[in-house]
Amino acid sequence: MSARLRVVLDQLVHVVDADQASASLDLAAGLVATSPAGCDVEAIAPAGASVSIRGLAGVRTLPLARRELAASWQLGLTPGVGGGLIHSATLMAPLVRHDRVHDNDQTTVTLWDLQAWEAPETLSKSAVVWQRAMLKRAVKYADAVVVPSHAMAERLAELKPKLGERIRVIAGAAPEGFAVPDDADARRSELSLPSRYVALCGDADSLETGFRGAIAAGLDAVVLDAPEGAEPRLSEVAVAAGLPEHRVHVRGVLSVEDRAAALGGASAYVATSTRSAWPWRVVEAMTLGVPVVAAESGVHRDVIADGGAIVPVADLPDAVADAVGAGGVRLRVLGEDRSRAFSWMGSAERVWGLHADL
Repeated sequence: MSARLRVVLDQLVHVVDADQASASLDLAAGLVATSPAGCDVEAIAPAGASVSIRGLAGVRTLPLARRELAASWQLGLTPGVGGGLIHSATLMAPLVRHDRVHDNDQTTVTLWDLQAWEAPETLSKSAVVWQRAMLKRAVKYADAVVVPSHAMAERLAELKPKLGERIRVIAGAAPEGFAVPDDADARRSELSLPSRYVALCGDADSLETGFRGAIAAGLDAVVLDAPEGAEPRLSEVAVAAGLPEHRVHVRGVLSVEDRAAALGGASAYVATSTRSAWPWRVVEAMTLGVPVVAAESGVHRDVIADGGAIVPVADLPDAVADAVGAGGVRLRVLGEDRSRAFSWMGSAERVWGLHADL
C-alpha cells in the first residue's frame, strides 16, 4: 500500500464537540505513527487553524473558517479540497461525487452518536438539521461510514438501509495519556466536589436511577457533562428520587485534566443512558480503574463487556451499592483490563486497513 491519507481536522479553532475534537487529533497522530511503508498523512484544516501534529506530510488550509466550511460542505460545495483518500473522525467531510475505481478517490466519515435521530430535542435545531443533512450526503457519497460499536452499526443500518456494507466499526478510546493529574486534589477542591461521591452521566430522565444509586451507596452524586442551564432540572429529579439537593453536584463540560481528577476521585462511575452513542466517560473511567456500573444496552455490552457491571435499570441502585463496597476491587481490575482494548493506535491501524480494503 502506498498512499497519502488526508484527515479532516475541522475543530482546531472552533470546537463544536470537545470529545470529537480531541478524538480527531488523537486519531490523526495515531495515523501518522502507524502509517504503512510508503504512506503518509496530510491534514485538511479550515482557515485560521494551526496544526501541531508532528510527522504530517503537509497541511491543506482552506479559505473558509469552520462555520462557513460546515455550511458549504452541507450544500456539496468543496472548492480547494482536492481528492485522494479522505478520512474524517466526524461527519464533517467533503461529501461529493467522486470516482473511487479510476481516480482512487475515497471519502469516509465517522458517526459517534445518533442523538439527532433518537433524541433531537436535546440538540439545537441547526445541529439536528446539519447532522441529518450530512448523513444524507454520506449515504449518497461516502465510501464508508464508521461507527464505534456494533450495536450502533445495527441501529444505523435500520435508519439508513442504503448504506449496506459501507457501515464499518472502529472503536474510540480515552484521550491519549489520560490519567489522574498530580494536582487532582486541588482540582477537585476548585470544582467544589465532595470527599466521597459517585460520578454520573446521562440524560435528565435516565439520571433518576443514578441518583437512587447514590442513595443506596450512601454517597453524594456528581453529574458530569450537564448541558448549560440543566442544574435546576437535575436537582428536581434528584430530590424526587430522594436525594437531597445539597448532595447533588452538577458540573458541565470540563477540561481533560479536571475531568480526570473528577472521575479519578469517584467511588464508582454510573452510566445511565441507553442511547446509541459512544460512551466516552465509560472508557475513561475504566482507564482510571474506577468501578463502572451501566444500564443494560447494546452499546454498553459492546464496550464494557466484562469490564463493569451491566444491569437492568431497575437493578442499578443495588449494583452501585455493591460497586462502592465489596465488589469495587474486582470491578477496578476488570475495568482497567478492559480499557486496554481501546487505543488510538489500534483505531488508526483499523482506519488504514479500511482504506486498503476500499
